[in-house]
Amino acid sequence: MLAGKTALVTGSTSGIGLGIALSLARQGANIVLNGFGDVQAPRAQVEALGVQVGYHGADMSKPAEIEAMMAYAQAEFGGVDILVNNAGIQHVATVEDFPVERWDAVIAINLSSAFHTTRLALPGMQARNWGRIINVASVHGLVGSAQKSAYVAAKHGVVGLTKVTALENATTGVTCNAICPGWVLTPLVQKQVDARAAAEGVDVAEATRRLLGEKQPSLQFTTPEELGELAVFLSSPAGNNIRGVAWNVDGGWTAQ
Repeated sequence: MLAGKTALVTGSTSGIGLGIALSLARQGANIVLNGFGDVQAPRAQVEALGVQVGYHGADMSKPAEIEAMMAYAQAEFGGVDILVNNAGIQHVATVEDFPVERWDAVIAINLSSAFHTTRLALPGMQARNWGRIINVASVHGLVGSAQKSAYVAAKHGVVGLTKVTALENATTGVTCNAICPGWVLTPLVQKQVDARAAAEGVDVAEATRRLLGEKQPSLQFTTPEELGELAVFLSSPAGNNIRGVAWNVDGGWTAQ
């Protein structure tokens, strides 16, 4: 379905980003990976699906490195057809105790990076009259939680950026939408579950139930694969007139 298209997924060496990259690759899209840590394993996973794979290690807090990554995608693949803004970090503290440098970093990576990739991808998409911009926001783009001021502010900003980008391109073949996951089972979240189990003296199943029970009525995690399939759907012809949506995948979190 996506043969001949190129998808760039930020923060895609693990977790949600890798899940989305793999789903797009299964549909034939060439993939540009981005992120820190081990690159060889995720690259091999994507290559096994028979598509071309590139990698750029841009630090998503630095506009100049983002520009270099987008130039790399242009040089190696002829541009970006599907842009998935997924890179993100978290820091937890009350507003009055929030370290200023952590605030700046969360806003830079979770919000400003999506602006920079989008502004650089749009001219090519507009010229081809086809493009998909998929911003991985969060349930925290729709509601708040205590001690997550920077993350919530950034993700609300991503939802706003999504709406404006969609409106500015509403009469073209370029769409922009946001995916807003609740709890997703990634290696990072698994560590939180394990830590909670140890701290509260319960097994992992009970720690999972307690974590999800606070916010997510389904009592089940969303998976990176499920988010990947939603990205495929938004990239398909069925997504042609889905524009400016903040699509929550949250087990009922925001329905309460």
